[in-house]
Amino acid sequence: MHELAILLTVTNTSPSLSWNLFDDLGSLFHYEFMVHAFEAGTIVAIVAGAIGYFVVLRASAFAAHALSHIGFAGATGAVVLGVSPVFGLLAFTLASGGISATDVVITLVAGIVTGVALIAIYRPLLFSSVDEDLASAKGVPVTALSIAFMAILAVAVTEAVQVVGVLLIFALIVTPAAIAVRFTSRPSVAILTGIVLALLFTWLGLAIAYYSPHPVSFFITSLAFATYVGVRLSEPVRSRIGRRSAIAVAGG
Repeated sequence: MHELAILLTVTNTSPSLSWNLFDDLGSLFHYEFMVHAFEAGTIVAIVAGAIGYFVVLRASAFAAHALSHIGFAGATGAVVLGVSPVFGLLAFTLASGGISATDVVITLVAGIVTGVALIAIYRPLLFSSVDEDLASAKGVPVTALSIAFMAILAVAVTEAVQVVGVLLIFALIVTPAAIAVRFTSRPSVAILTGIVLALLFTWLGLAIAYYSPHPVSFFITSLAFATYVGVRLSEPVRSRIGRRSAIAVAGG
């Protein structure tokens, strides 16, 4: 993503859209760095959409934000040492609680680790997130789960920072999940909805940014924010429709 911004800055031009959708898609994936951006963005969106549900449920949004700032120091240190900034981000975020082919591989490995870990603790994590006192009374290791969740969140933040940057981490981890819980109370449906939304925001943001001189993080964040605002504003209308449907069913 950063390579795209550098290229457009140097040339002071942006690719232009045509009336041929297939040509535009071909142009979008013509450059290797754009292919890497979509690969990494897809991995990040899936992980962020999944873990975001628990971030919202546990009211840990600011923990994700704090980890992204801490990770920035790690990325800076990694650059000074001459290693990939992704390693620095990962090291610092875990300690605290442009996309190349190498970065894509690192992101993929981190995404797999995050996904497997989240699946492994899914049921007890959901239980403790809904009712921590009851979970503790039932013998669920609440403290250990909290530590494990923060470690998983740290890895997810490391990945998401590459797509939306340090300051805009909410766009991929928090916003899709916050939108999803407005439509359903079922955890599995909310997680799937969050993943789909995160993918849409990421793919659309990357595509729009390719044809614009502005950074991809701006478009991803704008799409996520506009969708969230639209959902919140439509709630009164959806509530009225729901009540009318319930009355119609009861009357029938």
